[in-house]
Amino acid sequence: MIDAHFHIWRQADLPWLMGPMQPRIFGPYEPIRRDYEIEEYLADAVGSGITGAVYVQANWAPARALDEVRFVAESAKRAEFPVGIVAHADLLAEDIRPALDALAKEPSMRGVRMQLHWHENPLYRFASGPDIARDPVLQRNVARLGDYGWSFDLQVFAGQMAGAAELAAACPKVTFVLQHAGMLEDLSEAGIAEWRSGMKLLARQPNVVSKLSGLGTFLRRNDPAHITFILAETVAMFGASRCLFGSNFPIEKLWTSHADLIAAHRAASASLPEAEQAQIFAGTARQTYKLR
Repeated sequence: MIDAHFHIWRQADLPWLMGPMQPRIFGPYEPIRRDYEIEEYLADAVGSGITGAVYVQANWAPARALDEVRFVAESAKRAEFPVGIVAHADLLAEDIRPALDALAKEPSMRGVRMQLHWHENPLYRFASGPDIARDPVLQRNVARLGDYGWSFDLQVFAGQMAGAAELAAACPKVTFVLQHAGMLEDLSEAGIAEWRSGMKLLARQPNVVSKLSGLGTFLRRNDPAHITFILAETVAMFGASRCLFGSNFPIEKLWTSHADLIAAHRAASASLPEAEQAQIFAGTARQTYKLR
């Protein structure tokens, strides 16, 4: 089984863990406001059948993206645990290639994430505006990820998905990994309809896959019924071969255990053929992130 989305960190390296408590999209985070290194992650995952994982950048100071990659690579080597790395890069830079060349020196590199999500609610807002996916500079730099064989971890809300679909269409050589199955945060009838419509736009782009991760972010609990709903809807739109599981640990550790999180996703997919379950929990991640 592959965990396609996890984090490790040292408190001293993350600005949002230092100083006064900063509002975060996942709510209060006192229990994880500390070092969370790979040994604790592996202890959390004992018994889950995890054989490899993908680390996704955890918002170190932007100028320290290369330090973050080196820290993760060294941690994985120390633990003798295979880890692919998705790093941060400023894709609005005039020319991203020097930064990508520096990151490419680490063999574990597999992709880049620059968070594009913007919301009318300031607490859910990360990017400077809602339409960054349509920025020609960003589109040009994302397309260059294809030259390195890397993916782009795409993080947007439902209202941004039309622009995100345009970005994917403009970069056909890049695989896009939609974070947290599109971050459904509005569970009203209208909110679900907007999310479903945007997800269908993204699913029409053959180079977009959806990551089943972070599904407790807005509920702030491990909710098996919600996971079952999101998984069923997402698999129906993308197909199991374009869906992959990620734990989002230690964020999800705020409200659940790794074992209970896995159990909820396993139960949600239990009605699918075994081959499709194998894709969701290992195959798609291996293909997308080029894992052995």
